[in-house]
Amino acid sequence: MKFTNGYWLLKDEMKAVYAVEYASHRVNGKEVTVYLPSSHIADRGNCLNLPMLTLTLSSPMEGVIKVSAVHHAGALYKGPFAEIQNENPEVVIEDTEEALIYKSGSLKAVLNKTPGAYKLAFYEGDTLLTESSFRNLAYMQNTKTGKNYMLEQLAIDVDEYIYGLGERFTPFVKNGQVVEMWNEDGGTASEIAYKNIPFYITNKGYGVLVDHEGDVSYEIASEKVERIQFSVEGERLDYYFISGKTPMGTVEKYTELTGKPALPPAWSFGLWLTTSFTTNYDEETTSSFIQGMADRDIPLHVFHFDCYWMEAYEWCNFVWDPATFPDPKGMLQRYHEKGLKICVWINPYIGQKSPLFQEGMEQGYLIKKTDGSVWQTDLWQAGMGLVDFTNPEAVTWYQEKLKTLLDMGVDCFKTDFGERIPVKDIAYFDGSDPVKMHNYYTYLYNKAVFELLERERGKGEAVLFARSATIGGQKFPAHWGGDCSATYPSMAETLRGGLSLALSGFGFWSHDISGFESTAPADIYKRWCQFGLLSSHSRLHGSSSYRVPWLFDEEACVILKEFVNLKCRLMPYLYGQAVKAHVKGTPMLRPMFLDFPEDKACDTLDKQYMFGDSLLVAPVFKENGEVQYYLPEGTWYNLITGAKVEGGKWQKETHDYHSLPLMVRPNTILPMGNNEVDAAYDFADGVTLILSEFAEGAKAEAEIPDLQGNIVIKACAQRHGEEIFVSVEGGNGNFSVKNMGSGTVVVK
Repeated sequence: MKFTNGYWLLKDEMKAVYAVEYASHRVNGKEVTVYLPSSHIADRGNCLNLPMLTLTLSSPMEGVIKVSAVHHAGALYKGPFAEIQNENPEVVIEDTEEALIYKSGSLKAVLNKTPGAYKLAFYEGDTLLTESSFRNLAYMQNTKTGKNYMLEQLAIDVDEYIYGLGERFTPFVKNGQVVEMWNEDGGTASEIAYKNIPFYITNKGYGVLVDHEGDVSYEIASEKVERIQFSVEGERLDYYFISGKTPMGTVEKYTELTGKPALPPAWSFGLWLTTSFTTNYDEETTSSFIQGMADRDIPLHVFHFDCYWMEAYEWCNFVWDPATFPDPKGMLQRYHEKGLKICVWINPYIGQKSPLFQEGMEQGYLIKKTDGSVWQTDLWQAGMGLVDFTNPEAVTWYQEKLKTLLDMGVDCFKTDFGERIPVKDIAYFDGSDPVKMHNYYTYLYNKAVFELLERERGKGEAVLFARSATIGGQKFPAHWGGDCSATYPSMAETLRGGLSLALSGFGFWSHDISGFESTAPADIYKRWCQFGLLSSHSRLHGSSSYRVPWLFDEEACVILKEFVNLKCRLMPYLYGQAVKAHVKGTPMLRPMFLDFPEDKACDTLDKQYMFGDSLLVAPVFKENGEVQYYLPEGTWYNLITGAKVEGGKWQKETHDYHSLPLMVRPNTILPMGNNEVDAAYDFADGVTLILSEFAEGAKAEAEIPDLQGNIVIKACAQRHGEEIFVSVEGGNGNFSVKNMGSGTVVVK
């Protein structure tokens, strides 16, 4: 939202109260509250009839400083509020003649005391990160609408780039963009997003989380080109300034603050196949798909039933359509005997035709309007209502309906939708602010389903396929990118969304292989299979047509099989990276600058990514097979072709459908398994430790987990002269070493 008319003037309808100077402060334990008049106080008379802003600094954990700016503290300030971890760290408060200094670890906020010269500057050690000063922290009044806003503007340095803010499909670097935090169902070819996270990170290594579940509005080098502005409606603005010292460290610290991703089961990393959305299907159809994959030796691990497993107009009743699936329990048992896991589509909406609507209405489990009636709409399902997840009894009721499916043999759920949440004349059970609940609703929805799965299946066996999210949603993996189209531009925008979401703390992410809308030509299908199988989770899904490979061409079957086989062999490495995402908050698929913050060429890269610590992936986005990608310094190896490529420059290559740039990082141990058909197996048994090119003195480590995420093998390699010394702890000794680089391997 813009408040000004150019740099100097406000819009005609706007009236501003700016923080102008420091007046005084109070220390209350580990917090400090600062009083900021909106004009210079030259004498006592200047104190009268003058608005003032109040600023409070606190710290929930080392390296994080919370800033709370308030105009009128007595204004109603309702939840919901994001779940934030508070570790009560030690802080240092220094009061000098020139400044008030607040320290949390090596991060410090310095407030200038010079009269008429308000400035709040943030430092990592002695390095200035950013600051708020002249006409930056403000309270705005719209004299036409009567609405009030709090806003902050933080400096953007020369060559500083802004990233993140959820899963956004617009340009990866957010400078110059206007971004609104408002979950909507807009597809991937839109500036709106399913997953809005009011957290951004910059290439200087710090991040800012706005602690507000409503519509946070960002002007990113757009209203003031040297500032990032964020504003919220109301009398108060809270934000967390986060410094992990590096971009990667800041993402990890953000997940420490808002929650680490759960560890998904290993089987979920295999290939998922769905019925697609509006296609006609029954058990004969789905069985033909499963058998067709088996006939072509294509490993399949999860089968998903989309919307029409239930009867039309009754979404959701959680009952198999008897006309289409007369024996669902027997069918699921037959599929389990084939080694498959089962996923079914759900959402939190209850159509009026569903028997659950009457039940939910009578029990008070559906969202109501302020007049006490049930809120309903005809958009999506006729007369549908929404489950009120602020009501604990409604949560239990909803979970009990899903438990019936789990008892029948369903293993996991696709938690679709959760974005179309009303805000006008709405009354929640717990009194939550409807505007803030618009985004937060998805957190409660996915939490309810995920906790049921953990309770019934056990921790480590719970996994979702979720579309919408907000702050903290990363705790309930996995998420997919939503409705993309069957084109190369849509494939590229999908990747941009995944890279942005990774910077918002989401460790696991997927997308609809070959696009959801329309039907891809065989060329795009095969290229997207490569990309999809080199993502944490891999799903074939579409809208009005099936996504089995033989409907594209026979070569598609070959390519899909090759890349499923490859992903299965990579599972010792991939599941180790999944454990790291769970423990540290390090996303599996991530932008290049997280791993190479000193290489400025990586700052804007959005058509390639790191897949864990050791692999670089550059999907092919052209029909002729050409791909241009950048390699940081060092000697890299293509895992598929074995080609040796020197980094520190751009590469241009042409690949057929059997390969793409899948590059092994220098100074790396890459563990690969001996099983190419299963996603869940004994990763330690018969593992091959692949060594890339090692520089003199370089050292690398690798950890291999079991299916519960426990580390069972630790491998270490270090080069001295012409020899690379490899040591392995744990396991049964059944391992081998393959050296892709120079030097002689010595196993100790």
